[in-house]
Amino acid sequence: SDEWNLNSNASRLGVKGKTEIADGLYAVYKAEFEMCVDDGDCKGQTFTQRNIMGGVRGSFGTVWAGKHDSPTKLAQNKIDLFNDLEGDIKNTFEGENRVSNIVAYTSPTINGFSSTVAMMPGEGADVDGDGQDDTGLTDGISYSVSYSMDNLYIAVAGDQDVDSQDLMRIVAQYKIDALKLGVMYQQNEDNLGTKDESGFFVSAAYQLDKKTTLKAQYGSIEDDVDGDEEETLSLGADYKLAKGTKVYVFYTDNTDSSTGVADDEDTAFGLGMEHKF
Repeated sequence: SDEWNLNSNASRLGVKGKTEIADGLYAVYKAEFEMCVDDGDCKGQTFTQRNIMGGVRGSFGTVWAGKHDSPTKLAQNKIDLFNDLEGDIKNTFEGENRVSNIVAYTSPTINGFSSTVAMMPGEGADVDGDGQDDTGLTDGISYSVSYSMDNLYIAVAGDQDVDSQDLMRIVAQYKIDALKLGVMYQQNEDNLGTKDESGFFVSAAYQLDKKTTLKAQYGSIEDDVDGDEEETLSLGADYKLAKGTKVYVFYTDNTDSSTGVADDEDTAFGLGMEHKF
């Protein structure tokens, strides 16, 4: 059935910064929380935790820890043009994880190349879903290797035993004048042998003028175990009102096709405003 909703799409508030603790050595920190503007209820709380981390940065790179988006999720590099809306790729693809107990190292950028590797100790939880408690430092691993130069971005990223998934994705983004193109290919399988997926995602944003940007994206992933397929299609436009402020419109169609069952289709049309400060 059709219904109207007022949504707060991951409205967030936080602080981040760095403090020099020695010559060329910095303590870095970030604390970000989500607040639900629509009804004040973020899963029973006034604020819910998003990315929170602390670490040390120097010429050697950054060593950091906390609860944070995994390197695999970060490697997406904003090719998802409808992030935090109904067309967010997390509704279709595995791998969009914010993980607890991350201990990570991010290298400095050298000739356009950068990498991050993160370890997640299980702390006694069954991370890999095999029915046994996991107590090691590397019970979960996530990594990314990226190259960025001029208008080109390429990344290879993967997870092992993260959200009970083993995953690999390749991401590329290229800007040609007013057109920005993104593509992702992904394979993932769970540790119980009940999921073995592969799929792709593409996006395009075209800047008509200084204020107006047209956007479109499509993704599809299929499960080789049971033949189930998920698709997402989103179309939209952004209009810039001022620095940090825009209004937007979007249409999204998410379809879940299961063998022998009628398709489960969810469509959404929305209007909104975003302000960054």
